[in-house]
Amino acid sequence: MIDVEDWAEIRRLHRAEKMGVKAISRRLGVARNTVRAVLRSETPPRYVRARRGSIVDAVEPEIRRLLGDVADMPATVIAERIGWERGMTVLRDRIAELRPLFLPVDQAQRTWYRPGELAQFDLWQPDVEIPVGFGQIRKLWVVVGVSGFSRLIDAVMVPSRAAHDVLAGMLKILGVFGAVPRKAVWDQEGCIGRIRGGRQVLTGEFQAFRGTLGMGAVLVGPNDPEAKALVSYCTSWVRFGGLSLVEAAAHA
Repeated sequence: MIDVEDWAEIRRLHRAEKMGVKAISRRLGVARNTVRAVLRSETPPRYVRARRGSIVDAVEPEIRRLLGDVADMPATVIAERIGWERGMTVLRDRIAELRPLFLPVDQAQRTWYRPGELAQFDLWQPDVEIPVGFGQIRKLWVVVGVSGFSRLIDAVMVPSRAAHDVLAGMLKILGVFGAVPRKAVWDQEGCIGRIRGGRQVLTGEFQAFRGTLGMGAVLVGPNDPEAKALVSYCTSWVRFGGLSLVEAAAHA
């Protein structure tokens, strides 16, 4: 039985990357019938098994040390220095995953997005108390989203930063966009996921959400502000340009 992460990835590969059953089976190493069952299902699996470790895990600290010294060191040189005697494919994949963590950020780089490629999201809490009914007031949260290609912006106010509220706000924004992007870019919010050991670990709620939509996900590290520059700019605009509307609503 597969876990929710594999379930979400199978659906993403099929819906976003347009891969067939055979290609997905070969890429992920799962049976074709399993892939077909996932594509027919509408709900994520409840049983979660422990993921198997990779043969590269034992040498990852050495890879990180070498990349820390020379970020663009070729994979063949790394393999030689760590005494790697197994297949190169799995090693190259891990090096490709880790290398961006050690490359300097190009401050002059201009990023281009293709239609439907990605959307960036952010979570922000205005320092304004909003009437929520029955004589109660609360500080609410705002989910902000922007389409990478069209620059379409939308923001939704939600009651809390819990997964069910944030993902509901995200779903409303995607409804305004009128389509699901191939990838969603987020900070390391507690309800979305964290980067641990150079790998992004998504929460079960977000895995189920993105798997249902067939959408990929990218978490942004603390040293990569340019990766989410679009939505950061939009959040600033909402913060300073739209805050007056929030304050007006609070005092209406």
